Amino acid sequence: MRKTLIASTAIASLIFSGSALSAWTGWNIHNKDYPITDALESFIKNAEKVTDGRVSGTLYNGAVLGSQGDAIQMMQIGSVDFAGFNLGPMGTAIPEVNVLSLPFIFKDVDHMHRVMDGAFGEHLSEAMSKHGIISLGWYDAGARSFYNHVKPIVNPSDVEGMKFRVMNNELYVSMIESLKGNATPMAFNEVYQSLKTGVVDGAENNWPSYESTNHYEVAKFYSNSQHLIIPECLCVSTKAWGALSEADQAALKKEATKSVAMQRELWKKREAESRQLVIDSGVQFNEVADKAAFSEAMKPVYAQAIEAIPELEPFIKEIQSID
Repeated sequence: MRKTLIASTAIASLIFSGSALSAWTGWNIHNKDYPITDALESFIKNAEKVTDGRVSGTLYNGAVLGSQGDAIQMMQIGSVDFAGFNLGPMGTAIPEVNVLSLPFIFKDVDHMHRVMDGAFGEHLSEAMSKHGIISLGWYDAGARSFYNHVKPIVNPSDVEGMKFRVMNNELYVSMIESLKGNATPMAFNEVYQSLKTGVVDGAENNWPSYESTNHYEVAKFYSNSQHLIIPECLCVSTKAWGALSEADQAALKKEATKSVAMQRELWKKREAESRQLVIDSGVQFNEVADKAAFSEAMKPVYAQAIEAIPELEPFIKEIQSID
């Protein structure tokens, strides 16, 4: 009896001291051997080491636990503990994140890194925390450009009348409509067949996604518009985060920083490889020389976004104030 009481007291002490063992569940849409997958796996593996086993976990790749929308909801209630989320679709659950989905909000990828690695990234994570999610770091997802099976996109008028698949967010619908195109929100895994059968004329994404999904086989025109630069996040449930001691939180922040650096290097390499592979396959590539024309045509999207979500305006100004 005395031994049982002592053991129970010891376990309770561990739990209430924030030092109890935590087996985290991780969600990831990407498959093995993808930059974000490698970075997430490295993060959770090292988390176990630096916390002496107090935090460990399993990463489930390929969206086997459900869609990103499902995973966001699961994270908000605490059944998913960490994930690599695309911040585009997240805007439907966390309105403030929509600022990152505005076309040409970043000057280039390097500008995105400077913005997200500084005070702005902290401010956005604070806003996300009110919805049960925090970001420990911002992964690179490159720049998104137009591709289709009809013609090169050179000027905004080239999009007129064309059907483009977009992610499930009204901002992307508005973006295509501002170019007088027809937007079709669609799950990512439906795009290949829809391009092949002509349900849509085109889509928009980064080089690795265009290549790894074989979209380049059925959409041979890639136009480098770089109209969207949307980072992904190393996100953690506030429920899981709040259960950690301050020392373990500090240790995981350091590991998250390492994970981000690793992912960005892997991404840079993968992006170059994917670009070369699809060009060598015969894809007709064109540089969009007049990006300012696209930016100007898409300006109404900003006014619509601010009207729908007034909280975006100070975030927009903060991003635009950073060189």
